Amino acid sequence: MILIVGLGNPGEKYKNTRHNIGFRIIDEFRKKFNFPDFKSSKKFGAEISDNFFERKKIILAKPEKFMNNSGLAVKFLTVNYKIPATNLWIVHDDIDLSFGKIRISRARGPAGHKGVQSVIGKIGTKNFIRFRIGIRPKHYRKLVCGTEKFVLQKFTKREEKMVKEIIQRTILAVEMTLKEGVEKAMNKYNK
Repeated sequence: MILIVGLGNPGEKYKNTRHNIGFRIIDEFRKKFNFPDFKSSKKFGAEISDNFFERKKIILAKPEKFMNNSGLAVKFLTVNYKIPATNLWIVHDDIDLSFGKIRISRARGPAGHKGVQSVIGKIGTKNFIRFRIGIRPKHYRKLVCGTEKFVLQKFTKREEKMVKEIIQRTILAVEMTLKEGVEKAMNKYNK
């Protein structure tokens, strides 16, 4: 069993912000592979959809907590379903990567990402797989508004046109990881 969690912030206000690209990828993965609609679970504090893919049970989840508290939902899910950290995959934005870059990593620290820090803090390990999606614009400088405000901004119209392609490439990376393993996927996408 594999738990794939998209990170983001709940609510319409944050729907298309940079920080919510993890939610958007999980939403599109669900549609592409005909998973059932997400259902809200108060028990886990997350929206959940599950199905089989390549004869593996896959649970998709979107925490209904704000990004900085995502780890609570992840902990409830991993404990309840008895999912080891090695079968936990987190999909999230990464301001350290240039816009559109996909990087798959395993057993890495949070590098300042508070959602990832929350997950590590709650489950007590960093030994899980991450699909990091670059959101840093080409001409990014430390913005006057700061990183926290920047990640809560919506993509520009020009960027939004490219987001659909980025989402599809990430879905292909997740699919390849499910079918061929993380090493092959890392070799292909971590260039």
